[in-house]
Amino acid sequence: MNILVLYEDESLVVVDKPAGMVVDEVAAQTGARLVHRLDRDTSGIMVLAKNASAELDLKKQFEERKVVKKYLALVHGEMPEDQGLITTPLAKHPQNRTRVVVGGETDRSAITEWKVTKRIQSYTLVELLPHTGRTHQLRVHPQSIGHPIVADPIYGYRKKLKADLAFCPRLFLHATYLEFTHPTTGRRNSFTSQLPTDLQTVVDNLVH
Repeated sequence: MNILVLYEDESLVVVDKPAGMVVDEVAAQTGARLVHRLDRDTSGIMVLAKNASAELDLKKQFEERKVVKKYLALVHGEMPEDQGLITTPLAKHPQNRTRVVVGGETDRSAITEWKVTKRIQSYTLVELLPHTGRTHQLRVHPQSIGHPIVADPIYGYRKKLKADLAFCPRLFLHATYLEFTHPTTGRRNSFTSQLPTDLQTVVDNLVH
């Protein structure tokens, strides 16, 4: 798969990751170091470091929640409010360590802000702004309030997955915006990414 490079200098590279690619492959193709992750089936903006100093700086920004991240997701159901905040703690699944569940003995705080972008038939296109970076947070949090992401094979409606995949080819989650402080210049940098063609087609077909 080809990776679209949005920006590159001596310290970092910003890319638009295609769905279906693991982040380790992104690092291998760009020759840069991972400082955060996107799920394999999630597309969108990532920043990678090109040296140890930039890696340390960027990782610290993510850990201290100084990075602004925004995603677009299509979820099941019509969300009644225009915006809200999900603060349910998350924990590793006791039997399956690759999955995440709401609450538990080892729960960790998780915060997701959401804003409705458009209501379409029995779905809602929603902007998700994570204030924490827990594993699968943006997939579990909407599901926890009764609005799982369309075509999510793990956290979505199992009985509706086949129907989802009939009109949406993959998990409808895209990283649309990333803002951080450049580790060398100290300036705030921001990057945006429009919905890729496969997801935009899903929206267009629902609207029409």
